[in-house]
Order: sequence, then structure tokens, then C-alpha cells
Amino acid sequence: MPMLDFFPVVRRFAATALLFCVAPSFAGVYDEILFAADQGDTATVTALLGRGLDVNTSDRDGTTLLMMAARTGNQQLLEILLRNRANILKKNKYGDDALMLAAYRGDLENVKKLVAAGADVHPAGWTPLLYAAFQGKAAVVRYLLENGAQVDAPAPNGQTALMLATLGNYVDVVDVLMAAGADMAIVDLQGQSAAEVAHRAGNNRLADHIAGAAKARAVAN
Repeated sequence: MPMLDFFPVVRRFAATALLFCVAPSFAGVYDEILFAADQGDTATVTALLGRGLDVNTSDRDGTTLLMMAARTGNQQLLEILLRNRANILKKNKYGDDALMLAAYRGDLENVKKLVAAGADVHPAGWTPLLYAAFQGKAAVVRYLLENGAQVDAPAPNGQTALMLATLGNYVDVVDVLMAAGADMAIVDLQGQSAAEVAHRAGNNRLADHIAGAAKARAVAN
């Protein structure tokens, strides 16, 4: 199954790029603050918040200012929005929240800020860990695991973080997950283990690496 068919954040990133490739004719300050947040214009967002605009203003997809700051890696804006008590648990229509978008980007500093503010490390369905593993963000994967993320929690398609990491041949992420106790025998909805997912993706050395680690763990136990 193509990745775009089951990984919602990819579709949303593409849609946003098209939406903001040309500056719209603003209907008002709500359009202005959304455009400013998406473009990383922290000064304009801050000024409009000072005029009383809602810190949880969102676009038609439910993507809030905080999510935009996380998506674009704007650490200064994210800090300002958190200080203004932005809702860190809000999700857009794709099921993404700010922490998931920061994890997808691999922005460890914003991930830390959001977790410290009380973001949900282990939501139902797609999780920050799954996003970070799919993108090969080893530092974020490690941090999330250290802060309560469940290593074997499956995505809606049944694939674990370990399986998703194999798709991009991210050996460092695979090693972090296996060191955290990832179950290499779990199968997805197609009946494939992580080693089989890696093999099917053409990453045969990684498949052998996982299979070897599974055997070594079995012997040790």
C-alpha cells in the first residue's frame, strides 16, 4: 500500500504547501494571523494576540497556531503560544496534534517543550513515536521512549514504530527501538514482522540485522 494512503500527515503537509504557495486576499485578522503563523511571522502573530485574537485560532482543517509553529519548527512562536496557554491537546481533522507534528519534523527542542507542557505522548491511533520513527528521527524517538511512549503500540495499519523505521532503512532508529525492548515478532495487518517489512522494502541488510537481534535475544532469554 502506498505510504500516502495510510500516513495522514504526509497528505496534510502537501495540502498546506499548495494552500500557502500564494498569499491569499485576507478577509480579516483571523486569516492574517493564520497566514502569519504558517509563514513564521512571529511578530505579526504576537501583535494580533495582543489585540485579543484567540490563541487557539485554527484553519478550516482544525490546524491551530500551535500546530503551525510545531510544523514549521518555529521555536520562538511555539514558546509564545504556550505562554499564552494554547491548547496542546487539540487535534486537526487528520488527527494530528502539535507534538505529533514536531515529532514528524524531528524537532527535539519543540518536542521537549510540548512534553513539558503536558502534551499527550501516547494518544490513540497514530502517535508521535510512530511519526518520528517513520521519519528516521532517532533523537526524538529516544526522548519519547524515555518519556512514556509505548514502544510496540501499533498504527491503525498494524505497523509498529520498528516496522515504520525499516521502511526508510533507518538503522539507528531500529537500534534505539530494539534496545528499548521492541518486540520483533509482532506482525502487522498483512502478517509481516519487522524483518519481513524491511525485506519487502528492499532493505535486506536491515532485515538480517533485525532477524539476528531477535535470535540473540531469544538465546539470552
